[in-house]
Amino acid sequence: MDDESILAINGLTLGATSAAIRKRGRFDLAVLLLEENSTVAGVFTQNNFSAAPVQICRQQLAAGKPISAMVINTGMANAGTGNDGIADAKRICHELANLLNVDPESVLPFSTGVIMERLPVEKILAGLPNCLKSLNKSGWGESSRAILTTDLVPKVCSRAFKIANKPVRVTGMAKGSGMIKPNMATMLAFVATDARISGNCLNEIVNYAAERTFNRISVDGDTSTNDSFMLIATGKSEGPTITSNADDGFLKIRDEITLVCEDLAKKIILDGEGATKFIEIRVEGGLSIEEARDIGFSVANSPLVKTAFYASDPNLGRIMSAIGAAGVTGLDVSKIEIFIGDVLVAQNGGPSPNYKESDVKPIMEAKDIIVTIKLNRGQEEVTIWTCDLSYDYIKINAEYRS
Repeated sequence: MDDESILAINGLTLGATSAAIRKRGRFDLAVLLLEENSTVAGVFTQNNFSAAPVQICRQQLAAGKPISAMVINTGMANAGTGNDGIADAKRICHELANLLNVDPESVLPFSTGVIMERLPVEKILAGLPNCLKSLNKSGWGESSRAILTTDLVPKVCSRAFKIANKPVRVTGMAKGSGMIKPNMATMLAFVATDARISGNCLNEIVNYAAERTFNRISVDGDTSTNDSFMLIATGKSEGPTITSNADDGFLKIRDEITLVCEDLAKKIILDGEGATKFIEIRVEGGLSIEEARDIGFSVANSPLVKTAFYASDPNLGRIMSAIGAAGVTGLDVSKIEIFIGDVLVAQNGGPSPNYKESDVKPIMEAKDIIVTIKLNRGQEEVTIWTCDLSYDYIKINAEYRS
């Protein structure tokens, strides 16, 4: 999405700058400024080594105080930095609060990048005034570039719609390319709407959207220390205030926010480190959402499956093996059907009688591939999005700190 097509959200301004945190000449520091009476909700990584900013965000959101600003840096994750990392993040929040004349506990910090290295705090403090000078409603483009690490492209999405015949907007940005198998959200994602939504409804929506989008993607099976997904409602639209999930408009705003998150999640997969193919894994006929998800991720995270797709090699026994390794109790493999595209390749515990590799080879050579796994034991279904695993993934991560 080009910068001109990104929709501004009334009540939110964004600014970015180059603070030379890790490399000179690139945006690496961003500030989001929220107008008074905005509501904020978030979900975070479940990695036990959660980063210092994640710990601070959890504490400050739990306190229930209004949020005035968010500060984001790339280059260094401020994870695995102990008490020093907490102190560094708080110092940055305090300085930004002083510049904005707000409560330091109303500022949320976010970081991404190399783990076990302390932040260059002085560089970040020096960059904050430049972020504030560049604050504007149309700052999504520069800010989306300021949060990238190994990403090749920024990821932004906007949607416009109506609630009670009043216009409402949603815009979001995300970063993520590697260390992507979130257990709540994504690497970093910030989604904002001008809708009027109470805090309890916003919390319900952020969890609903995360579970159906960011929690359904995997590049490499690794869950980051810094995963954070923030949802902001500025309340500047003229639509009705949504205070209950029974209110008219709740389902509409929930679903529109989820569509923005789905777009961002798919863009993360498309920009996966070294990725050449986008793979959609549909698991149908499960007894529960949990077992369908476990099977989908078992296939999506298998290096053998991913490398077969990279090579366009119909070595489809690897998919069977990954399904069987998912740990689903009582799974009757004789009932499972596996499709690549619209070609039935396996059934009754073995190859389909009419299966020919020549039918599947062209499908696996495509850039977008759909794998359907029919368990035929229930009604639940889950879709997981992933990518292939190439030589470049190894190269990118071997040279990550170079």
